[in-house]
Amino acid sequence: MKKLIFIVSVVVFAITLNSCNDSDSNSNYPYKVRMTDAPGPYDEVNIDLQGVEVTGSNGEMVTLNTTAGIYNLIDLSNGLSALIATSTLHDATVAQIRLILGTNNTVVIDGISYPLSTPSADQSGLKLLVNQTLQADIQNEILIDFDANTSIVETGNGTYKLKPVLRTVVTAISGNIKGNITPAGTVAAVSATSSTGVVYTSNVNELGQFQISGLPSGTYTFTVTPALPLLPVTQLNVVVVAGATVTLDVINL
Repeated sequence: MKKLIFIVSVVVFAITLNSCNDSDSNSNYPYKVRMTDAPGPYDEVNIDLQGVEVTGSNGEMVTLNTTAGIYNLIDLSNGLSALIATSTLHDATVAQIRLILGTNNTVVIDGISYPLSTPSADQSGLKLLVNQTLQADIQNEILIDFDANTSIVETGNGTYKLKPVLRTVVTAISGNIKGNITPAGTVAAVSATSSTGVVYTSNVNELGQFQISGLPSGTYTFTVTPALPLLPVTQLNVVVVAGATVTLDVINL
């Protein structure tokens, strides 16, 4: 009799466990992928986006509903972004994102368009490790910061290669620093250095505007570095809070 009771207990436990697992597997995780860029010294940087895939914690790959097409990264700067893919996932973890590019990638310099070779993208796509934990039944989002400024490599006279420099930003747990410099049109770079020494950078556009996005909460040293003979300007103790944008006073160079 004791042996029979033990067997029944195990069966009940197994049914309960399977019920819990079925409940977890039925959870929905709405997901959006957006893309942005920092200003760069190019007229255009055109990326031929063909697809977006994510890999979950179990190694399963899911193809998202992707808005395929040509994206000019220069248009996606200073806080602007483009929604490139959406889906509803059933895994609470996104371990990796993969961008699939076509062959119609170009860079425009001084009005002249040059093809961008992308050998790594042609073979396996652009892979980014994410390890993002999602929340059920709410809109989850991630931002891909595609740094066009450092992603273009000149390989010869009039030939260029796309060597992508990307990072992912979970927008719900990060903040931004934005502002303007004067006089507008001054060539300058901006940087935000965290208290632990991590440096985040961007450029000032032709209107004198800048924004550094995807900053973890904390206190930063902010610096504008214009072209010589102008001297850098630094602001200390700029506090960034998750989900908010800090707008600095106009910086005079």
